[in-house]
Amino acid sequence: MDRAGPLTPRLKGALSAAFLLLLAAAAFARADRPRLRAERWLTAEARLDALSTRPRECLASSGDRALVAIGRTAFRTPALLGGQAAKAGMSCASCHRNGRGNPGFFFPGLSGPPGTADVTSSLMSSHRGNGVADPRPIPDLALPGKISRAPGSPALGIFVHGLVTEEFDGAEPGPAATSGLLAYLRAIRPCAAEGAEAVTLEQALGDVEAAVAASAHALGLGDRGSARLMLAGARSALGDIDERYALTGLEAARKGLREADRQLLDLQLAIDAGAAGIGKRIAVWRLPARLAALLRRGEPQSLYNRDRLARLLVQD
Repeated sequence: MDRAGPLTPRLKGALSAAFLLLLAAAAFARADRPRLRAERWLTAEARLDALSTRPRECLASSGDRALVAIGRTAFRTPALLGGQAAKAGMSCASCHRNGRGNPGFFFPGLSGPPGTADVTSSLMSSHRGNGVADPRPIPDLALPGKISRAPGSPALGIFVHGLVTEEFDGAEPGPAATSGLLAYLRAIRPCAAEGAEAVTLEQALGDVEAAVAASAHALGLGDRGSARLMLAGARSALGDIDERYALTGLEAARKGLREADRQLLDLQLAIDAGAAGIGKRIAVWRLPARLAALLRRGEPQSLYNRDRLARLLVQD
């Protein structure tokens, strides 16, 4: 009969991480009502504002815009991070909304006070977990930081690579996704008029279209892995829309969203199979006009409506 040996520090960290995620999932599922995944890492006090508004995004007008678009999609895609973060539905944008900060961020086992995260927590990293709770304030990426973002400096590339593959246990990003992330991070700027903007359906629809266009561009660069990641970003954006329509009377819109998601999955599988003509198929893909119109008609009844969202959140 085999006898288990002593637990290593890494295994202990992995077990603790799994336990904390189970606790978070259990708390998240207690109330019998539709849930937005971002609720998982927001304090109760911050949820309404954080789910209905977001900081304005301002980007430098110079540079390779197509490459910035690839980076912007990767930044918003849980599939980039992998590991426990992807399982929880988190992306870079979960902590840095529109590239800025997130004062309402709070994830059990990862945060101390709201707006902080422990980048050496075993909850998210099997590489950098140090067994010490040392959460730090989440920085605003529009402001100068400790890492040089000068185009000629290698520091940002080294930092981003370590963040993805070690801090969050993600897979090695493709060259287009990596270059895009660096271009996007270097493009983030403070806005002339700071403040918040409403979270809307049109923004989410724009994110879907931008992600698919980014996939076509990455494929044109010969980077199938990054092209597949961009489609994962488009599917994640569709999921953001879908959860806002998880209400009675909006079933037709959700059915259309599931069909659109299936089409994007088919494109991902075609990339995996090395199918001929896949670049053209991605380039011509559009969200069906009938579905877009259905979504727009239903927006006032969806959770993009702040009043409806507020009524939902008080059910806890």
